[in-house]
Amino acid sequence: MHDEGRTAPGLTRLLDAVLGVGTDLELRGTLQHIVDSATEVTGARYGALGVLDTDRTRIVELCTAGLDDEARERIGRLPDGHTGLLGALVREPRPLLVADIAADVRSTGFPPGHPPMRSFVGVPVRVDAAVFGNLYVTDKQDRSPFTTDDLALLRVLAAQAGIAIGNARLYESAVQRERWIEGAAAVTTALLDGTTGSDALMTVADKARFLAGAAAGIVLQPTARGGMEIVAAATGPGDDAADFLGTQIAPGSAVLEQLLGGEPVFVQDSASDPRMTTPVRSRFGPSMLLPLQSGGKLIGTLALPRRPGAAPYTGVERLLASQFASQAALAMVMADSRDARERLAVFEDRDRIARDLHDLVVQRLFATEMMLESTRRRTVAADMDELLGRAVDELDSTIQEVRTAIFALQQPPADAPTTVRGKVLRETAGAAALLGFAPSVHFEGAVDSLVVPPVDKQLVAALRGALAAAHRRPSVTSVEVRIDATATLPDGRQGVRMTVTGDGERDSGGDETATDGDGTRTTTVTWQSPF
Repeated sequence: MHDEGRTAPGLTRLLDAVLGVGTDLELRGTLQHIVDSATEVTGARYGALGVLDTDRTRIVELCTAGLDDEARERIGRLPDGHTGLLGALVREPRPLLVADIAADVRSTGFPPGHPPMRSFVGVPVRVDAAVFGNLYVTDKQDRSPFTTDDLALLRVLAAQAGIAIGNARLYESAVQRERWIEGAAAVTTALLDGTTGSDALMTVADKARFLAGAAAGIVLQPTARGGMEIVAAATGPGDDAADFLGTQIAPGSAVLEQLLGGEPVFVQDSASDPRMTTPVRSRFGPSMLLPLQSGGKLIGTLALPRRPGAAPYTGVERLLASQFASQAALAMVMADSRDARERLAVFEDRDRIARDLHDLVVQRLFATEMMLESTRRRTVAADMDELLGRAVDELDSTIQEVRTAIFALQQPPADAPTTVRGKVLRETAGAAALLGFAPSVHFEGAVDSLVVPPVDKQLVAALRGALAAAHRRPSVTSVEVRIDATATLPDGRQGVRMTVTGDGERDSGGDETATDGDGTRTTTVTWQSPF
């Protein structure tokens, strides 16, 4: 028969605890309130609530009561639930009442700095029929042993705690979901507002790091050799993002194969997981690697590693982060499409300007030149002949410059080449659009290493002018460009010589023109400069 004098106050305290345990919607606050209520209901000196991992094999978080910061610091690392009475309750989640901890065979003692404890009561806390963690109390304030009444009070409190934790988790999930949705919307808005490619990757990395509570947000993209390389990294205080850039995942690794298959990778500990092969893995603990894919195509990977010893990602966090990655990938593809459309519009506009220049300006200038040339031939005054000659030359020079501008406007939409060979090939490729055929190009010698600034710019400018001159010659059907970096110039110095040869009739200028045996007229333009 229970002692009514002791039980009635306990029931009163239990009622107060039950009424108050669900008042805090924050999960962390709810857990702490449960521990405080447990010690108050049972009159215990110390209390704790150990939260288990998703596999329910170890304690990943421990909320305590009765221990101040100094006491916790003396204890050092808190128990993980693998040994002792806490481990027994993890392995067998059922109520446990121990009158003397030291005498129990399951006890493994206390670490140095741990306060002495004698009696123990522990019960599992279930949320939706699954064990969420275990609630413990030790040592009564009045030093009396715990009774079955205390165990019953704690079981009732644990049942109510399960309901309160479930509600708090629902609330936390809703808040988390709202934050991730807002984050995905912010990323989408930023990417579609004109963010450049590198800034877009940094936007995704930084926002994901903040939302996930990760130590870093990292974006990897496929390499030409089949691996992946870190191209953007956002870190918190104390870390330098530059340390991660350029780090690669080798082709054929287990993580990469899973990502290429469109599957996310979840890691409990980056430093010890054999699937993780990058040099930076030792700096992190729990991690998520999420594929950035759209339309079945993998465009990158979003990695969100946490600090060593940090809490693993929950199922809700994994789901929300995966949804964020999918939304971010779609936004990145849309941003790329927008950039491509804008570039296409620019090139179309440039092509239209080039056509207008050719069809209107050049033709009118050419017609004016012909009129002046005709007038010049009919006049007999020497001073007038000289004046008209200069006007014709000026018009011819203007036509050359306009045609050179036309070639520049009609360059293909590609990244600007950096080598001399690349620049020459780009100019000839652009000329092919107007000539109707591709000029043949020949190189002699180490052109890229010998032809240095400012000679390279002078060569390209001369090439543009020669190609423009070739285009205006009637009936032109072939053009040959020869770049010789081993040439000996007339003054004996070594230099580069460019020769542009084409058929068709000569229209004006100082080109050398010859007539072949078959009647074909060829025109050769030579440009040369010392290195």
